[in-house]
Amino acid sequence: MRMLIALAWAGMMALFISPVFAQPVSVHSGITTVPSAQACEALMQVDLTGIGGKGSVVSSAKEETINAINYCVVSSKLMPSITIKTLLPVTIWNGRYMQLGCGGLCGNIMMDVGAAAGCAPLAQGGFALAATDMGHSMEEVDFGNSQQKREDFAWRAQHLAAVTSKSLIQHYYAQAAKWSYFNGCSDGGREALMEAQRFPRDFNGIIAGAAAMNFQVQNALYHSWMAVSNTDKEGKAIITADRLPLIHNAVLNACDALDGQKDGLLSDPMTCHFNPAVLQCPPGSDTHQANCLSSKEVEAVKRFYSGPVDPKTGQKLVVGSVLPGSELAWAGVFVPQTADGSIMSRSIALASLRYMNFVKNPGASFTLKDMTFDANMFDKLRALHSLYDATNPNLAAFKQAGGKLIIWHGLADPHISPINSIAFHQAVGRAMGVTQRDAFERLYLLPGVYHCSGGEGPSLVDFLTPMMNWVEHGVAPEAVMAWQAPAKTENSFGQPQGAGAGKTKPAAMMPPVQDGKTRFRLQAIPAGAASRPVYPFPFMAVYSGEGERSKGSSYKPVKRQVLPFYTDWRGADFYQPHQEK
Repeated sequence: MRMLIALAWAGMMALFISPVFAQPVSVHSGITTVPSAQACEALMQVDLTGIGGKGSVVSSAKEETINAINYCVVSSKLMPSITIKTLLPVTIWNGRYMQLGCGGLCGNIMMDVGAAAGCAPLAQGGFALAATDMGHSMEEVDFGNSQQKREDFAWRAQHLAAVTSKSLIQHYYAQAAKWSYFNGCSDGGREALMEAQRFPRDFNGIIAGAAAMNFQVQNALYHSWMAVSNTDKEGKAIITADRLPLIHNAVLNACDALDGQKDGLLSDPMTCHFNPAVLQCPPGSDTHQANCLSSKEVEAVKRFYSGPVDPKTGQKLVVGSVLPGSELAWAGVFVPQTADGSIMSRSIALASLRYMNFVKNPGASFTLKDMTFDANMFDKLRALHSLYDATNPNLAAFKQAGGKLIIWHGLADPHISPINSIAFHQAVGRAMGVTQRDAFERLYLLPGVYHCSGGEGPSLVDFLTPMMNWVEHGVAPEAVMAWQAPAKTENSFGQPQGAGAGKTKPAAMMPPVQDGKTRFRLQAIPAGAASRPVYPFPFMAVYSGEGERSKGSSYKPVKRQVLPFYTDWRGADFYQPHQEK
């Protein structure tokens, strides 16, 4: 008997780590398209008062052609100020509903789709889609002065968007959605996890990318630390973007081969212990030079990697900071193009600190000079942790409801450290047991990939198709192929949006051009693009030694060397089961 069990277990493990990709069950199996059961304009009569309260209405419903597909486009207003846009295919609905998350501090409706590159059912236009502005406009920088709008942003808007859109689906097609999915990145990833934690029956499958799950410390401590760490006494940037290739190349020289292959990507950056001091200029020449760093620059880079710590105890104030290999992605985030240039970290930190992070908002007079990086500041931020943060690892209700969860993160993400996602994955294992976790959750880490998209590594990936196979056919995902994106790939899926810190904002913070038309972009896989698989954590893809390095079939899974438990920071209790407010 023991022999049979051992053989069975070995077979299961061989299947799990096999470099051969199992053919997914067709997501077309048993799917018949459903036409609308009534006119689009008739949805104007749907009563939303039971969902959003008195004054909640369908504000418009009309047919539009988007990406060559005819949709019934419905705009809804829920009290006090939540806007929802729902796209319903007029003749080819496939029974699926997908809700899209909103990035940054939100404030507008973004319909671009990510983490679904090349997904055929999506490209064919059979999905009903929806998104929300989460209860405020981008121009409303002080929306956090309203407790109701704080709650709308934290959790209420996404939940009510799901309830509203499902009601519209029922009215329009005379039947309910068969499967419901949520797909978000950045704050959209936080929203995704919030749905799994607070409303476990809203969605059958949830895809959470680069989740800003630690919202409080992410915006208030992490981004403000990154901004001040690169600012000298005169208010100038210590490091500018032109210095980043020097730093990045030094990291690659030190650590590129640690993951078993020298390819310009760090697949296991947690094993890289790069010391920026190796770049310091020789004594007596401590000035800005092309091939070395000044002592001030070295110290700034060290602060980036370390993150903020309490000066008295040395305790970490964030679960993790940027990882080695991410250096080129720092440009524009916390490293400006010029010494006087703008950075995203300063804008997003101040927008959040002034009106979001504290029980009593300090307002527009607050500057980063008012920030302290210590236990006292952390504990002030702790007060709203259970409102905004989505770190509760007790997902038993979601699992019991049959929900499936895919978490993914780019390892070169400069906005949100991938350590956040690793810590949550491990916390779910501690809270529920590893076997229980692995029955409904997967974590994928993408080497060389920036925030939600882009980077030196393959960033075009389709997690939606394996999610549909898991939800609809019970086929758990294993290896997923990722493809190299073109140099200039435009997609706003999860990219930081929202109110800036003043009259000037970095380009990425600006709202998209509004022309009155509804549109959304899908990610396509270019012909001949290089590919590489990503495996469920803790495995990574390593070149097998045979075949072309640009082809995913030439890679095999290897277990990562370091599997730390991220419990040595002041917010370690955030990753323990708790009651949300």
